[in-house]
Amino acid sequence: MIFFGQTSVLLRWALFGVSGAGLGLFAPQIFAAPLQGYVMVVQMTPAVCMFDAQKSKQRKCLEGYSLNISGLYPETSETECKTTSTATLSPLQAKVVARVMPDENARMQLWRGIGGCVQMNSSQYFRTMINYAERLKIPKELTSPETRAMHQTNLRLQFLRLNPSLPANAIRFSCSTSQGNAILTEVKLCYKNNGQYKRCSAEVQNTCPNIFTIKGSY
Repeated sequence: MIFFGQTSVLLRWALFGVSGAGLGLFAPQIFAAPLQGYVMVVQMTPAVCMFDAQKSKQRKCLEGYSLNISGLYPETSETECKTTSTATLSPLQAKVVARVMPDENARMQLWRGIGGCVQMNSSQYFRTMINYAERLKIPKELTSPETRAMHQTNLRLQFLRLNPSLPANAIRFSCSTSQGNAILTEVKLCYKNNGQYKRCSAEVQNTCPNIFTIKGSY
């Protein structure tokens, strides 16, 4: 069990559900295009489960996760990032990664889809994701059981207050609409190759209005 301080970090997300609830090494690959950085996508699990019937059958929904990571995506001009290598986790590492990415099939599909453009092996990739997740502190409104309206500016300011090294232009919010209401589905964080935050590129769009809904955790 990993314990944290009063302010929750990403690795503690699994604890907010109602349930209370060595990676393989591969030879280095040759990359045709350099990476411009990475984008970590944090999903608002209750909202995502509500919008997607297929995802509602996944572990993150069935076990009541408040938040999860869908991936750490490379920014590259390459159009084909697939890899034939696999990413089989040891039981110990699988338990750690599952706290932010609980569905094993989703982890495997992620790696097969982006592994060809990631300048690290699968072990380093998932370790990097965990490091970024552990460093990020999350506003309590995103893990609350209460559904509430939120001003985008206020949520951004809370992220900046909890994460002093995070610049305002390194975070983007994504929303989907239900019955005329904008609901927060994703928070996206932009990184340089060395792990420092950076200004998000124009391709990483902000799709939320000034006021949106944060769906409570089950």
